Amino acid sequence: MFRVCICDDEKIQRTELKSIISTELELRGIDFNVYESEDGEEMISLLSKDKNYLDIIFLDIEMDGINGVETARQIRALNDRVVIIFVTGFMDYVFDGYEVKALNYILKPYKKEKIVDVLSEALKQIDIIKDKFFIVQFNSNSYKLCLNDIIYFVSDKRKIKVKTKGETYEFYGKLDQIGKELPNFFVRIHQRYLVNLNFVLSIENNYAHINSEELPISRKRYQNVMIAFAKTMLI
Repeated sequence: MFRVCICDDEKIQRTELKSIISTELELRGIDFNVYESEDGEEMISLLSKDKNYLDIIFLDIEMDGINGVETARQIRALNDRVVIIFVTGFMDYVFDGYEVKALNYILKPYKKEKIVDVLSEALKQIDIIKDKFFIVQFNSNSYKLCLNDIIYFVSDKRKIKVKTKGETYEFYGKLDQIGKELPNFFVRIHQRYLVNLNFVLSIENNYAHINSEELPISRKRYQNVMIAFAKTMLI
């Protein structure tokens, strides 16, 4: 599911922009949701619950309360990957986008061609980074986890637990299939464990040391694990 949010304190502007975005995404055959937010506080609250929840944010600069630039600063403190596109009625604000890594800007009144062009640019950028996330689905909930935040996966019968730098999540799955979907710095060290080698501090006595934990390495996998671990130290 592709998630877009339009943050603007003027409903008529949100409605117009939402219509253009929705039409374009439908034409591209993309499964999507477009959310609306009328102020920066609501936007920050949404991302505070799940920093990776949104893919693109169309952010009005001239809003009451927290303006768009300050909202973007707070968004970047939570997520440095979400695509931010500024919406403004004044050229004076365009250069404010550099500080918060805004992808582009759209001037009011809207021109459909400009919106479509900027949306296309955003989709290309997201396509580049989309493989950097792992999607967890459990009990009708969906979580998008940054691969660089995932420490390891551990299987417990039919359930998989994924431990990240912040939380631990559960879902149903198989390590064999998960391993096929992940980049090569994730290595199967044991029948039960699939580990992000970037978090391994050392390997001693057939155990991988990760912070205060020791994860077992099976004999048949030991040599391959050591080779893979050595490669990470050369990068």
